[in-house]
Amino acid sequence: MTKLRFSRKTLCIPYAVFLLFFVIAPMLVIVFYAFTDRNNHFSFINFAQFFSDPTKISTIVYSIVIALITTVVCLLLAYPVAYILARSKMKKKHVILLLFITPMWINFVLRVNAIRELLNWIGLLGEANYFNTIFGMVYDFLPFMILPLYTTLLKIDNSLYEASADLGGSAFTTFTRITIPLSMPGIMSGITMVFLPSMTNYVVSDMLGNSKVTIIGKFIETYFGSDWHMGSMIALILLVVVFVSTLLSGGFQSEDNVRGANL
Repeated sequence: MTKLRFSRKTLCIPYAVFLLFFVIAPMLVIVFYAFTDRNNHFSFINFAQFFSDPTKISTIVYSIVIALITTVVCLLLAYPVAYILARSKMKKKHVILLLFITPMWINFVLRVNAIRELLNWIGLLGEANYFNTIFGMVYDFLPFMILPLYTTLLKIDNSLYEASADLGGSAFTTFTRITIPLSMPGIMSGITMVFLPSMTNYVVSDMLGNSKVTIIGKFIETYFGSDWHMGSMIALILLVVVFVSTLLSGGFQSEDNVRGANL
């Protein structure tokens, strides 16, 4: 009787099966529908219709702009918070960090409804649709920017700051030559975790923008209810945009390369 021997190849089998059925197979279905017409004949008609329709082009541009603004605002708010918490000597700083992360434990729809009621009470609901959408996305995705930044900044060796002070480096020089370069992995991770989902999170735009702000995720949801071929083409185009965005943000680089790039 042959004994079952476990090796690295054997342990890779569950992952390979998962990858095949839940990643590769769905992607092949998307590609098939994207490059076929309603009669399932090979065609580029969906591609041509997408880029000949100004509404679809403007929607993807609006989605990218909203995602960029959301990401920039989250970074500007999260970096000082993460830096202060990481450099602070407070004994209860983990409790403060927990206060920023706690909203992630609450149901997403409940959080959006709470923001909706707040904006309605202020009087902005129904008037500043784009502002409401960006405000809601910043509120929802801010913890995803704070956490990787805090983790990365916490790992920076204090001796580097002491060495900079001994060499006569000012606080500004230390921040720009040590802190920012060494925190780049956290910045890149936070950008990826905020930018990509904010392009497709149509729940926020629907509920806070009164369905007057249409982003690419809403387009995909609408077309998959009536036309799988066009919906698949839009999903494929979004995948290309996500790939290019990740490539430009350094998401495919190793942590060592990103960490040492600016030193």
